[in-house]
Amino acid sequence: MTSLRNVLLGGAALALTMNPLAALADTATPDMAEMWRVIQAQQAEINRLKGELQGTKAQAVETRETLQTTVQHVEAVADAVETSSTGGGEGWWNKTSLGGYGELHYEGGAKDQIDFHRFVLFVGHDFNDKIRFRSEIELEHAIAGEGKVGEFELEQAYLEFDVNRNTQLVAGVNLVPVGIINETHEPPTFYGVERNAVEKNIIPATWWEGGIGARGNIGDTGISWDAMFSSGLELNAGNGYKIRSGRNKVGKADFKSEAYSARLGYSGIPGISLAASVYYQPDVTQGVGDTITGQDVSATLFTVSADTRFNGFGLRALYSHWNLDGADVNLTGRDKQSGFYIEPSYKFSLPMGDLLPNAQFGVFYRYSDWDNNAGLNNKTGTHRNVLGANFWPVEDIVFKIDYISESKESGGSAKNSVNLGLGYQF
Repeated sequence: MTSLRNVLLGGAALALTMNPLAALADTATPDMAEMWRVIQAQQAEINRLKGELQGTKAQAVETRETLQTTVQHVEAVADAVETSSTGGGEGWWNKTSLGGYGELHYEGGAKDQIDFHRFVLFVGHDFNDKIRFRSEIELEHAIAGEGKVGEFELEQAYLEFDVNRNTQLVAGVNLVPVGIINETHEPPTFYGVERNAVEKNIIPATWWEGGIGARGNIGDTGISWDAMFSSGLELNAGNGYKIRSGRNKVGKADFKSEAYSARLGYSGIPGISLAASVYYQPDVTQGVGDTITGQDVSATLFTVSADTRFNGFGLRALYSHWNLDGADVNLTGRDKQSGFYIEPSYKFSLPMGDLLPNAQFGVFYRYSDWDNNAGLNNKTGTHRNVLGANFWPVEDIVFKIDYISESKESGGSAKNSVNLGLGYQF
C-alpha cells in the first residue's frame, strides 16, 4: 500500500512538472539554464517512479512463487500419506471399515431389571474389489467371565468372494439364512424392546454356524437365493431337545453331523420381501443317538415369511416349524416345535425443528404363538400380545416402549410388563 501511494503522489507531481510553463506561470520567462534544470528534475522523478514500480512488481512475483511452492509442498505431503503403507500402495485403513450396534433394556413386571443387552462391533476389510472379510463381535449383558451373567461371542467372521456380478461365495462363521431377524437384527430395524419370541425360541435367532456357502440373485428378476453347508445343532435328552439350547456357537463344537440350509427370496416389487427357507440336519445328537434306540435323530426346519411396507404401513408375518424324528423326542413332544407371529405397524415422519428435521415415530401390534412341545397336542403353547411404539430422532437411533401380555394355553395367570429400550447402529 505504501508503494502504491508513492506512485500516485509521484504521478501527481509528474503531472505538474510535465508542464514547465504552468509551473513557472507566475514567474518570469526562464532562461536556458533554468529550463535545463527543470528537465533534469523531471527525468530524476521519472526514474525514481520507475524504480518503485519495478520493486512492487518483483515483490508480487516473489509472493506468488512462495505461495505456489507452499501448495506444492502440501500436495506432496498429502500424496505421501495416501500412498504410504508397509508394502507400498494404498494404506490398509482405506480398505477397513468399522461399525456396530447396541441396546439397553428396562424390563418391567416380575423381572423389574435393567440390562445392557448387547454391545456389538463390526470389523470389515476389502482385500480387493472381489474379496472381502466381515466380522461381528458381541458382548451380551455388559459383563462376561466365569460366574458372570454375560457372554463374549464371535457371531460372524467370514470371507466373501465375488464369482460374478450376481453370485458370491462365503466361508467362515456366518449367520444361517433363515427367518427375518436372524441376519438383520440391529435395534433400529425392528419394533419392540426385545426381538420377537417366535424367532427366538423356534428358529432360534441369533443363530450362526461355521461352514461354506453361496448366495446370489437371478438376474434382475428380484429373486435371490442362499445355500449353506455348515456345522449344526446338538440336541439330546440332557437339554430336552429344546432348539435354542442346542446352539454350539462354533466353540469347539462337535461336527459329527453336518447341516444343510437353503433359502429362496423375492423382492421384485418395491416394499415387498417374501422368503421361504429349509434347514436339514441328519443327526442333531451329533452321533450320540437317542436314549431308547441309540439311533440318529434327524431334524428339518421349514420357515416362510413376509415383510411388507407401503406408505408408512408395514406388515411382518412368519411361520416356522420343526420336525424331529426319534423315539426319545417323540415321548417328550419335542418332535414338533412350531410358532408364528403377525405384526402390523404404521410409521410416519415427526420433524422437530432444526434439531431433528428427520425424526420418525411408529406404532405396532404383534401377536405371537409358539410351542416347543407341539407334538403332545395338550395345550403347551404360549400366546403373547405386544403393543408399543418406536421413536427415531435420527435414522440410526431408536427409543422404544411396549406393553406385553403373555399367557399359556394350559391356563394360569397372565404375565404383564411395561418395557423400555434404546438402541443405535452405525
